[in-house]
Amino acid sequence: MTRYILKRVVLAIITVLIICFITFFAMNSIPGGPFNKEKALSPATVAALNARYNLDKPIPQQFALYMKGVLHGDFGVSLKNGREITDIIKESFPISAKLGLIAVTIALVAGTVFGSIAALFRNKWPDRVIVFLSTLFTSMPSFVLATLLLLVFCIRLGWFPVWGNEEVSYFLPVLSLAAYPMAYTTRLAKTSMLDALSQDYIRTANAKGVAKWKVIFKHALRNSLIPVITYAGPEIAYIITGSMVVETIFTVGGIGSKFVTAITNRDYTMIMATTIFLATLMVVANLLVDIVYKLVDPRINYD
Repeated sequence: MTRYILKRVVLAIITVLIICFITFFAMNSIPGGPFNKEKALSPATVAALNARYNLDKPIPQQFALYMKGVLHGDFGVSLKNGREITDIIKESFPISAKLGLIAVTIALVAGTVFGSIAALFRNKWPDRVIVFLSTLFTSMPSFVLATLLLLVFCIRLGWFPVWGNEEVSYFLPVLSLAAYPMAYTTRLAKTSMLDALSQDYIRTANAKGVAKWKVIFKHALRNSLIPVITYAGPEIAYIITGSMVVETIFTVGGIGSKFVTAITNRDYTMIMATTIFLATLMVVANLLVDIVYKLVDPRINYD
């Protein structure tokens, strides 16, 4: 197990480096630059700014200088406001983390419960209602749901502010973020639970007279969680970093909205920092999922 973890850590580092390489060169391949839209700046000022941030050097050299700083823990400063990017991430990530953790907890717990109920009441009215709702939310993009919730509950009814420091303000963004993963988790949990209930060990447990609740929760549910855990890993990382569109719609000051603003402003250093941050969370989440596999199902062998 230790050897496997070390191998995965090395692969994770390589993955993040490849993502950095692709993002940096793709970002610089687009014509223009972060200072080109500033009409008030003279050509001499733009040239000085490019020299200040090493943007006048060849792209491979820019990449080498940037990665040297990153490896020393320096993500640089924003090209638009001059703030340290580390400070921006420390300021905005807790908002996205709080929003995302609430959403992912609701999505995974509710999705597993609804999926299990649908499997246990297969072809009955609870199953039909759950399948209908899960299909509806699976087919509805989060930005569409967020826009509808904003229009109805914030603008028309005025029940919630668009955004504020009040706890109630988290309700609509959380609902928007949790709807799709909850619906998808419901479908996964139902399929996996149906498969688990058809296994021989479940029939044997029922034949021995084991209590039904024990058969469901100790045997069937535990063995049906593998697909849910597989989906949960990258989904947790994605939601915690914040849905970019949802955060922008509700004017949430999280890292997702900062990323959207950075792309609009061609803020190279901010784009790279948030990309590295997201990629690192993704690979760490996938590694943790593989470790949790072993805890859920001891029969899994990584050797």
